[in-house]
Amino acid sequence: MRCLMNTKQWYMEYKIHKNRPGLLGDIASLLGMLEVNILTINGVEDRTRGMLLQTDDDEKIELLGKMLAKVENISIVTLRPPRLTDILAVRHGRYIERDSDDRKTFRFTRDELGLLVDFLGELFKQEGNQTIGLRGMPRVGKTESIIAGSVCANKRWAFVSSTLLRQTVRSQLSEEEMNPHNVFIIDGIVSTIRSNDKHYNLLQDIMAMPSTKVIEHPDIFVRESSFDYDVFDCIIELRNTPDEEITYENFTTAGLDGGF
Repeated sequence: MRCLMNTKQWYMEYKIHKNRPGLLGDIASLLGMLEVNILTINGVEDRTRGMLLQTDDDEKIELLGKMLAKVENISIVTLRPPRLTDILAVRHGRYIERDSDDRKTFRFTRDELGLLVDFLGELFKQEGNQTIGLRGMPRVGKTESIIAGSVCANKRWAFVSSTLLRQTVRSQLSEEEMNPHNVFIIDGIVSTIRSNDKHYNLLQDIMAMPSTKVIEHPDIFVRESSFDYDVFDCIIELRNTPDEEITYENFTTAGLDGGF
């Protein structure tokens, strides 16, 4: 009897060519005979069906792929250990859009805030050093999404700089706030253009911590600081509409209470 600790998850996605009655039941029966558990199942963007599977034997997955390759009504699109985007695709029924040239850039629109919050929550659950950039025009929901993602991950958050209610520029944080398990929220414009030396020293300390940092307006942050784009593990873009242009010309010199 294999130890349950050796169980692994797999993501399987297949395209349906002919959705005949009983097709899903046949596939589920095959999985059952192989003793491969179905953890989650959902249609993905009306094109394919995705499954999150679990088994303690990698050879069963290899055999599953070979057997399903012989089924005429479907074709296997993906069969691999799940990525975060795979898990969210099954959960929400749609894939997160990624930049075709820069694969670490993920795109969302305001009507996908639920998906964005879930994505951020899963990222925040990952311990260790990670820096996330968040692009978006004023009042699109950037800071609110970060806070909601922190709540989903059961993490505390600390504002290093922000314009959520009024301009916040911290020169020091309490010992409790400096906990590396917290999520640190940084406004790239405020911290680089509208700050002082004490704040910038605090910023340097936080950036060196093995913790999660989310930097709004990462392009201004890179332009006005000593950091470059390599510091970011991923960059998220949030727009009101898919074709909205994210530009900083009109609000890097805007009033301090205007909100970014």
